[in-house]
Amino acid sequence: MEDELFEQRTDLSKLNTAVEQIKATIAKIIVGQHSSIDLLIAGILADGHILIEGVPGVAKTLTAKLIAKSIEAKYSRIQFTPDLMPSDILGTSVFNPKTADFEFKHGPIFGNIILIDEINRAPAKTQSALFEVMEERQLTIDGKTYKMEEPFTVLATQNPVEHEGTYRLPEAQLDRFIFKIEIQYPSLDEEIAIITRQHQHKTTDQLKDITPVLSGGEIVALRQQVLGLHVDEKLLIYVAKIIHETRNNKSLYLGGSPRASLAIVNSAKAIAAIKGRDFITPDDVIYVAAPVLRHRIMLTPEKEMEGVTPDDVIAQLIQKIEVPR
Repeated sequence: MEDELFEQRTDLSKLNTAVEQIKATIAKIIVGQHSSIDLLIAGILADGHILIEGVPGVAKTLTAKLIAKSIEAKYSRIQFTPDLMPSDILGTSVFNPKTADFEFKHGPIFGNIILIDEINRAPAKTQSALFEVMEERQLTIDGKTYKMEEPFTVLATQNPVEHEGTYRLPEAQLDRFIFKIEIQYPSLDEEIAIITRQHQHKTTDQLKDITPVLSGGEIVALRQQVLGLHVDEKLLIYVAKIIHETRNNKSLYLGGSPRASLAIVNSAKAIAAIKGRDFITPDDVIYVAAPVLRHRIMLTPEKEMEGVTPDDVIAQLIQKIEVPR
């Protein structure tokens, strides 16, 4: 009777096999960062865009490239710079003398996996060019709408410590990222493993032997499976209470939006699926709460001066809310 009660309603075997293969591929090159890699995979399965933050040299770009290489889809890399114009990303209309008409030349944003390196290097005009495409998966240029091919995922990196020549991302753009993943320095043992592995391989081309694990079509199918997972009503109420608390917390100037609520539910489904379950638990919600909320909330000036971090406030408000049984 118990076996029947806990029988899987959704067959996640293909998803779990693919996830293990992607993790094994990444582990050949990246040492540690297991939680960050889980969140990256979960973000893609939840059909979200991901912001990766870390100091230079902690393999932000390399990890994003490995994720992209694991998926057989069109990959574009855009290096953001202070002189980058919106047309450099979206594309532009070019006059064709043969047809005596203007033709639209697609920019690098027309792809499936888009890596934007140092996203906070471009000015507000260029940042705002991403608003429509990230949220609606389409572009409107010269009165014509262009739909993005599925899957469409933006992986963006930024450096948290350098302020020279950088521009803070607008709140509206930050809200379009499902996660903000913070890549930390490796531990001493991990640092030794990184140096040893690099010394033994004696090569800098770490991506040449990477083969795709999933096609773009398979990613779309797995997303449908993930988004169809069961969520108990008590957990939906639990998520709503967490977001509501961010809007009424004395430490916060800005709370989470309804988009944040949806992001927690969808990413919790993806984490549950990665762990082989077709239902989410309170632990899944708590696991994704910080990466979903840390870039969406704003601390009051007093709390910032005290050295409090968004993660501290998120942990405190989660402790205040009763966990559903």
